[in-house]
Parts: sequence; structure tokens; C-alpha cells
Amino acid sequence: MFKIKHLIICGIAVLLMGMGACKSRFEKLRLSNDVAKKYQEGIRLYNKKDYNKALILFEGLVQKYRGTAEAEDLNYYYAYTLYRLKDYTTARYKFKEFADTYPASKNAEECRYMGAYCYYLDSPKSSLDQENTYKAIDALQLFINLYPKSDRAKQAAQYIANLRDKLETKAFDNAKLYYDLGGYDITNYKSAVVALKNAQIEFPDIKYAEEMNLLIVKAQFMYAKNSYANRQEERFEQAIEYYNEFMEAYPDSKYAKEAKQLKQDSESGIVNAKKQLAENAAMIAKYKALEESDKKKKDTTTNKNLDNKTQK
Repeated sequence: MFKIKHLIICGIAVLLMGMGACKSRFEKLRLSNDVAKKYQEGIRLYNKKDYNKALILFEGLVQKYRGTAEAEDLNYYYAYTLYRLKDYTTARYKFKEFADTYPASKNAEECRYMGAYCYYLDSPKSSLDQENTYKAIDALQLFINLYPKSDRAKQAAQYIANLRDKLETKAFDNAKLYYDLGGYDITNYKSAVVALKNAQIEFPDIKYAEEMNLLIVKAQFMYAKNSYANRQEERFEQAIEYYNEFMEAYPDSKYAKEAKQLKQDSESGIVNAKKQLAENAAMIAKYKALEESDKKKKDTTTNKNLDNKTQK
């Protein structure tokens, strides 16, 4: 994917160059075999912030300078040119490649950091897939492990905190989505409880903890309320248990009134469920009694008919 994005950027840069004079000074240099002059011009263009032209020259020089003394600086500028052009996917690869290839370089620490930072910049918003976010955390943590005394380590730790905050938001939003979908399928309420609990296991200090614990009570209550009567009692009892855990953890919660109402409604739900089951049992017993009575009447009628036939 990063190669495709990189080729697009290079293609755009070449196209922009082609829109000028057919044989501009830059074009003549680009097509020439004077690699030393291309190298010097690439650095000059980079310093002038003409990154598109610099990229074109660096792109053609990387292979030619492989293994030479100038290769280290060239790859350093090449990675930064990609970064300046906001091609963070290719830039992070090139920064990492630099750090791996030149571990003793004065720029190795910086490039290791920049590679991780590019991952950070490529981390999508919380509603999207978070694969790059996890990779960014790993890359930033690796940097901290390798350079714990670096001035950049503190900033890397802050970036990790920002990324974890994003993951927490996604975990909470995903769990809440199950709750919101409960009206279509009551098992979504059960899934919401599971998702909320799993999120708290993954993120013990999640900033949404209080709200999530209230949502667990609500989801369990809705799961019980929409269940068949014969399953309601145990599910309402579970909602009350979650309420007790919530109040123990947050005795002064701003959600205390709402939570207490859920508890009272759960207690009423248990009473109503028992009443419903008792009424159902009574109806079944009455139906069976009527069936038995009808059976006896039919048996009596049959016996009388047999007696009459015998007498004849």
C-alpha cells in the first residue's frame, strides 16, 4: 500500500515538472548522468522546501549511492522529504530502514523516533480500524525502551497516552453500539455487557469507567425486561448485583439516582415475573383440570352407551 501511495506522489511530482518548459534546467539535470550534481541540487531544493522536485532527484539517487559514504545523508534527506510531503506510510518505512541500517549514526535515534511518530500520524480516528494505532504504540514503546533517557522519550510516552485514549474511546463506542442495537435483538444487550466488561479488563484505568458501569446495569436490565418471564427473575437479579457493584465503586456518583431507579425497576420486574409465572401456572393447571373433566365426561358417556347396548 505504501508503495502505491509513494508512486502516486512521485507521479504527481513528475507531472508537475512536465507542465513546465519541455527541457527546463531541472529536467535536463534529472535526465543527466551527473549524480553528484543531482545530489547537491536535491539538498538545495529540500532546503528551499521544494520537496516535490527534491523527491524526484532523491528517488533516482538512492540506488546509485547504495554503499557509498554519501548514502547515509541521502537516505536521511529522502526519508524527511517523504515526511514533508505527508507520505507518512512510506516515510515511516524509510526512517525505520535508516535506523536499522545506520544504528551508529548520530541521526539513528531521531529516525527511530520519526518512524514511530509517522505511525502516530497515520493512526485513524477512533471509529475506524485501529491496526495502525496498535502498531504506533508498539513503535513508540520500542523507542522508549531503546532510548529511555532521550529527551524524546517523554513525548513518545505522551503520544502513547493519546493513542490509548483513542482505543478506549473506540472500545466504549463499540460496547455502546451493542446497547443501542438492543431494540432489534435483545441478545445485543447481553453482548453490550460482555463488551463493556472486556473493555475494562483491557483498559483498567479507562476514563469512561463510571459511565460504562452504569451502562452495564442498564444493559442487563433491558436484557431481563425483554426476556421471557421464566428467565426474567435471574436476569433482573443479575442487574441488581451489577447495581450493587456500581454503588460500591461510585457511592457519590452523579448517576446514583438513575442507577437506583434501575434497581427498583428490577425488583418490580422480579415481582411481576413471579406473578406472571404464577398466573401462567394457574392457567395451565385450570386448562389441565378442564381437560381432565372433559375426559371424565366423555368416559362416563361412553360407559353409559356401552351399558345401554348390553341391556338391549
